[in-house]
Amino acid sequence: MPAVSYLLNVAYLALLALAWPWLAYKAIRHGKYREGFAAKFLGEVPLRQGDRPCMWLHAVSVGEVNLLSTLLTEIARRRPSWECVISTTTMTGYALARKKYAAHIVFYCPLDFSWAVRRAMRRIRPDCLLLAELELWPNLIRAAREHRARVAVVNGRLSQRSHRGYRRVRPLAARLLRQLDLIAVQNEEYAERFLDLGASPGAVRITGSMKFDGAQTDRRNPATLRLRQLAGIGEGDVVFLAGSTQEPEEALALAAYRRLLAEHPRLRLVLVPRHPERFDAVARLLDEAGIDWQRRSRLTDRGPTSDGHLAADDGPEVRPASNRKSKSENPKATAPVLLVDAIGELGAWWGAAQIAFVGGSLSSRGGQNMIEPAAYGAAVSFGPNTRNFRDVVAMLLAARAAVVVHDGDELTDFVRRALTARDFAEGLGERARRLVASQLGATSRTFELLAPLIEDSATLARAAA
Repeated sequence: MPAVSYLLNVAYLALLALAWPWLAYKAIRHGKYREGFAAKFLGEVPLRQGDRPCMWLHAVSVGEVNLLSTLLTEIARRRPSWECVISTTTMTGYALARKKYAAHIVFYCPLDFSWAVRRAMRRIRPDCLLLAELELWPNLIRAAREHRARVAVVNGRLSQRSHRGYRRVRPLAARLLRQLDLIAVQNEEYAERFLDLGASPGAVRITGSMKFDGAQTDRRNPATLRLRQLAGIGEGDVVFLAGSTQEPEEALALAAYRRLLAEHPRLRLVLVPRHPERFDAVARLLDEAGIDWQRRSRLTDRGPTSDGHLAADDGPEVRPASNRKSKSENPKATAPVLLVDAIGELGAWWGAAQIAFVGGSLSSRGGQNMIEPAAYGAAVSFGPNTRNFRDVVAMLLAARAAVVVHDGDELTDFVRRALTARDFAEGLGERARRLVASQLGATSRTFELLAPLIEDSATLARAAA
């Protein structure tokens, strides 16, 4: 075992020991980290059969899992003989990948212990390891290279903060980056940062962001229409949706809604918390507000049950947050406030919204994906903390296609203006829609760079066999 791998194993074990109390608490309290033990620690991933060219796509969590959709579609269209397997790290990412990509092998990615990643490589036998956005694990990359697989980063981004961190260990970062055959990045700024850290100039290519390609633009798509019908959203209703929210963003959105409801009785509020473990906390917030509200998990195509309740949906996307009694246990089909306690539906819900607030931006999270509501032509707002989407935010603001709000009062003012000034809201939405349309094509450009890598690797593998 190389000395570097040995030292990394020791460091990982030490960090795991230090973090164990916190991990145990999360496992007991929220059910996290319980699944996939054999895959994560032993590399006991599914055994791939056959010898078709294989691409292993790794996506950390929900955002990266969704990102892969357009690339998988492009591969299926242009190289149907390829086999694609998908790994993820988080429980929510795994659940979404199993649902979204049921035709593919899906598994938990092994942790970066040398024995685990090597065993996983032997079982999967990929021709190419593809890392979504930026997941640079030294032992995983080394194991891929040892098995003659090419390694690529797609939709690559490197924030200023991450760049500063890697700069502190630049010799190690450069050594790691030079093992990558392709670093397909979203823009020139990210390309310069990778090059500054020592990446091979020939490996760094600017493709744009695949997130634009994955954005739905048609509000009349079947998924959105179904959800509108389930929630009883009428043609005259105006939907204010706060999505991917964290504390205290739900409370701020609720306060804005309550302040404006008397003036705008057709206003509807949809809350979509980012993390499932917060569904119950937001439900308590709504109960305490004393308003008429309902849970997404109580909506069903079958309508109310015989006792007047709305039965839980049979669809796999729904995760009921609690069985406790609340004011939402016997809701009206058209309750004006909806808590979406489901995973994987936010993209379709954005299509129902005329006014949007993208969460994780008034907290320390760093923002969430604002491309989806922009693509639908919603009047988009978000807070000032959007470091994770700095480039997208810069484009939206430069195009006058979104508004930054700094607190609850500004959020209320934004929603009020969107409700009362039609030209303001429609102008924001139209400019946002045009911006998204101008950025399309990154998936195709990425595929063109990946195809030679996997085909060359597969040819070499067959020759070696």
